[in-house]
Amino acid sequence: MRSEDQIFELIRSVAQKDERIRCVMLNGSRVNKNIGKDHLQDFDIVYFVKDLDSFARTPNWIDVFGKRIILQKPNSMNLHENNTPLKEESIVYLMLFQDHNRIDLSLRKLEDRHKKNDSLSKILLDKDQLFKEIPTPNDKDYWLKKPSQTKFSDTCNEFWWVSTYVVKGLLRDEIIYAKDIQETILRKMFMNIIAWNLAADFDFRINLGVNYKLIKKYLAAHTMKQIQTTYSDFAKANIWKGFMLMSTIFHEQSIALANKISFDYNTEEAENVKKYIQAMKNKGLN
Repeated sequence: MRSEDQIFELIRSVAQKDERIRCVMLNGSRVNKNIGKDHLQDFDIVYFVKDLDSFARTPNWIDVFGKRIILQKPNSMNLHENNTPLKEESIVYLMLFQDHNRIDLSLRKLEDRHKKNDSLSKILLDKDQLFKEIPTPNDKDYWLKKPSQTKFSDTCNEFWWVSTYVVKGLLRDEIIYAKDIQETILRKMFMNIIAWNLAADFDFRINLGVNYKLIKKYLAAHTMKQIQTTYSDFAKANIWKGFMLMSTIFHEQSIALANKISFDYNTEEAENVKKYIQAMKNKGLN
């Protein structure tokens, strides 16, 4: 496996040799001093370039970075029906190499350099001295944003309303349906409330990472264990158990968050649905 220094040297040398590439910027976790290093971190790189279209016309130019296991170009993809990709304003190459290094490379037009850049940005090469005043890297862009009263209320309402769909799926023995609803829509609302409640203790100046991957660092051990218990296998009894615990935790966390940031929480709605869930569960056992 190529070392970090070798990858950085490669990234710089490719840019240095190519007249079209004028600046190299590093983004992401490798710039964040609050995150420990490991061999799984991506190299999040931005090349600011002249003549973006010329790169698109020669797609094999990225072979210089090494032999790949897989490549993805998300800006060019069409994963949704009737969704035609627009003309690219940037080109993104997500590359996993055979030596297990990964480079997420974005090509942006040089004239777009004044558009907002990631707060976790560090200049590796600047041929024209265009980024003299770039701020010291920090993770401010990734701080959790404080919800409005409306967003908080809507999140709670969505959780309790969608909970009834999980109940329906379990009672009908539609396990895949119930699990899908729980682990997509419901789980998102659940984790939002937990994250906001935690962030409130830090005045919403905290970065919990993509999909809250850093939350374990801040949560009390017993709370983390409770959350993990809400993930179940496909046994119906275990799904019920995890689902009931999820509802209890959500209710407790919502009350705590509302008290911390002086929001109104519709406890009547929550209690009504909790009673409904229990009644339907009992009915299903009869």
